[in-house]
Amino acid sequence: MTAPPRKLIVNADDLGYTPLTSAGILAARRDGIVTSASVMVRRPDAEAAVRQAGEEGFDDLGLHLDLGEWTYLGGRWRKLYGVVAMEDPAAVRDECERQVDRFRELVGRDPTHLDSHQHVHRDDPVRPVAREIAARLGIVLRDASRTVAYAGGFYGQYGDGRSAAECLSVEAILGILERATAEVVELGCHPGLDPDLETMYCHERKREVEVLCTPGLRERIAAAGFTLATFAALGPQPAPESGP
Repeated sequence: MTAPPRKLIVNADDLGYTPLTSAGILAARRDGIVTSASVMVRRPDAEAAVRQAGEEGFDDLGLHLDLGEWTYLGGRWRKLYGVVAMEDPAAVRDECERQVDRFRELVGRDPTHLDSHQHVHRDDPVRPVAREIAARLGIVLRDASRTVAYAGGFYGQYGDGRSAAECLSVEAILGILERATAEVVELGCHPGLDPDLETMYCHERKREVEVLCTPGLRERIAAAGFTLATFAALGPQPAPESGP
């Protein structure tokens, strides 16, 4: 008997980051394999991006908590901006809840999933707040879900900013799927078309669009035993794993 296909959610981070970032995400959804996106609700382009996504029937939208951004320069991490003082747990909690409320204002409902810019939710003081929000809303929290395994290997840089161009290819995606063991996998991605982002991850975004829109990629994913899926289709989720 042939095993039923496993589920692959292809989630694009940073919807609303800039107009051209959003354009790249929407293109990778229309012409490629992106099935979901996470919205940066504080950004000026967020409202327009959400509106355009809705016009295109793209409704699997989650919240990308945005508390700051750091870049690796001169051998160390440097802050580009900060939203709140990360050493103030109460301020962090208030800001996260504000962003949940803003998401509801923009989209008209709760997010289908939860993650964060540069993965700040993996560590304190954001971690307990993110877990509480995800549990309350019954949604997947990236890297803490009991049902969805996160795969972040489709990324064009190493941790110190050096190029990892070999990770941005169709074969790299298929390799990730070959190594995956979970029944539901989230493949993270950062497509975009903006050539002038003030961030360490810029030119790689256009390459991501090209790879995600490769003709025949859907068929190769199906041949690997996966069907493209969304967070919304998973239904209500159990509380995130407790973790350390």
